[in-house]
Amino acid sequence: MQPGAARTGVAGLHGGRLKLRLAARPVEGAANAALTEFLAARFEVPKRDVLIVAGAHARAKRVAVSGSRRGPEALLAAPSA
Repeated sequence: MQPGAARTGVAGLHGGRLKLRLAARPVEGAANAALTEFLAARFEVPKRDVLIVAGAHARAKRVAVSGSRRGPEALLAAPSA
């Protein structure tokens, strides 16, 4: 995860992990909230169904998304209009 980017989006694979850029700064949970919103939108689930499992205070995070009919490829797809 790269907080403080110019815009939010997927940066690609880096070291076997998916790298996301977030426009939010890593201050008072703003980047984690932006991550949750981004993933909820991509997987078409409510924000409450996105959980940061590990790494809440680190750049490398493990996230669980429940209730989605979309698979991991949803992150690489263009956002829904």
